[in-house]
Amino acid sequence: MENNEWAPTKVVISRRLRLRPWTEGDAASALVIFTAPAVVSWLAPGFTPPASVREMGAELERWGEETRTARGCLGRWAITDRTSGVVVGSASLQNNPHGGPDLVLGWALTPEAWGMGYAAEAGDALIRWAFHEEGAPQVFAIVQSRNRRATATAERIGMEWVSDLGRSPDHAYRVYRIRHADLRVEEEVHEHA
Repeated sequence: MENNEWAPTKVVISRRLRLRPWTEGDAASALVIFTAPAVVSWLAPGFTPPASVREMGAELERWGEETRTARGCLGRWAITDRTSGVVVGSASLQNNPHGGPDLVLGWALTPEAWGMGYAAEAGDALIRWAFHEEGAPQVFAIVQSRNRRATATAERIGMEWVSDLGRSPDHAYRVYRIRHADLRVEEEVHEHA
């Protein structure tokens, strides 16, 4: 592993945040995010929370390999506070279906970072990067319908609801989309949740 990074994920900067590739040294911080009970309940179906820092490190390495070989993923980022460098969350842009043309934005924050507008700021920065640097025509987000914070974040970013998936309350999702033409005039989203 060169420079302890599993890049080619690019660094993306916003007003308060630095979104950077995950590194081997981030496994403990990532474990805190992906094992927090308040976060786990909203993660993608089929995601099994890692049981140890070692397992989380292996997952970060797998994510890096997936990004490096462009197998279904444009990038996975550690969301860090620009001032302190502390990891406050995770974000991703993944192809959906796997290897397909559409990008899906995903995010997860440590509960201590909720309510600060970090998810909207990181999402806005990644969407702008995907449009301006990668030429993406549109970006989607798929969130559980009952996750009010996630639906509010998608809307705060400027995404519009386009459809629902699933038939039961335990497996109901809202699909949001933003197109390049939908971008707000302002440079970034700075509103706090």
